[in-house]
Amino acid sequence: MFDLFKTRQSWSEIPFANAICYSGYRDGQSPPSGVFPSYAQIHEDLEILARHWRYLRVYDCTPHAETVLRVIREQGLPLRVMLGMGLGAEVSNPGCPWGGVYDDAVLAANRAENDAELERMIALSKAYPREVLCLSIGNEASVDWNDHMVEVERLIHFAKTLRRRTRHPVTFCENYVPWTDKLRPLVRHLDVISVHTYPVWEYKSIDEALAYTQENYFAVRGRYPDMPVIITEAGWTTRSNGRGIDPDNASESLQATYYAQLMEWAEAEQIMTFVFEAFDEPWKGSPDPDEPEKHWGLFTVERQPKPVMMKWFSDLRPGEGA
Repeated sequence: MFDLFKTRQSWSEIPFANAICYSGYRDGQSPPSGVFPSYAQIHEDLEILARHWRYLRVYDCTPHAETVLRVIREQGLPLRVMLGMGLGAEVSNPGCPWGGVYDDAVLAANRAENDAELERMIALSKAYPREVLCLSIGNEASVDWNDHMVEVERLIHFAKTLRRRTRHPVTFCENYVPWTDKLRPLVRHLDVISVHTYPVWEYKSIDEALAYTQENYFAVRGRYPDMPVIITEAGWTTRSNGRGIDPDNASESLQATYYAQLMEWAEAEQIMTFVFEAFDEPWKGSPDPDEPEKHWGLFTVERQPKPVMMKWFSDLRPGEGA
């Protein structure tokens, strides 16, 4: 095995395995509030996830991420983590439907905080070299509808810095559209391209969903035939208030169908796919309990399996962990 302290790991050295996006925030917890899950809560979550997955994706380098890494090490769990940088807007984006315009002081503060987040990622990657799988320089920070826009030149700076100062593969997690053109200058500074695909957000029925996911994926892979391309978000929400998703197109049965189709294809093609996501997150979106952002989990916020997971987790009961 390569020495994590002496040489950079190639993405080709990382074996295919089940992968999932993980945020452990429960009722009353959220990144904006700074109220994070406890060690015991994260341990409970990871004992559940370790039964079926080997790779986790987290979205920032907050205490949440550090606790995830610490639990994996101290509990000896067979998990590795894609660390992500949580980025704030460095330029305004008037094209964002829910508000992406900021004054100069806010943008300057965000830029400084993004630099600090980069340093936190470097520190965590060095402190937990065997628990970290790879490093992502951000999440959906270049697509035209986002509220935390970061220019491609800055993304290149983050990638170059990580490749110079760390030993893990470097990626960027983004919607499939920017990869087809806007992000071309970034690609040569990465080790792997990470694509997001959401048929249900683009008004596709379940009968169209897998073909649309495949179309999104191959649109990117066809642009960069010499680069590995993985999927770092794909999933199906189980509830909707109609905001962007027809309520009739959001259900537990549709989630189960899409997951089964997605996993059968990904395993057959050996395409690493981080399913979105492990647990429902009630802090997301509007206060409306049917807000679709809250309901992408394969498990409820109470850590109970939805139908999609009953094949593997039918033994879990209310009030119990793994």
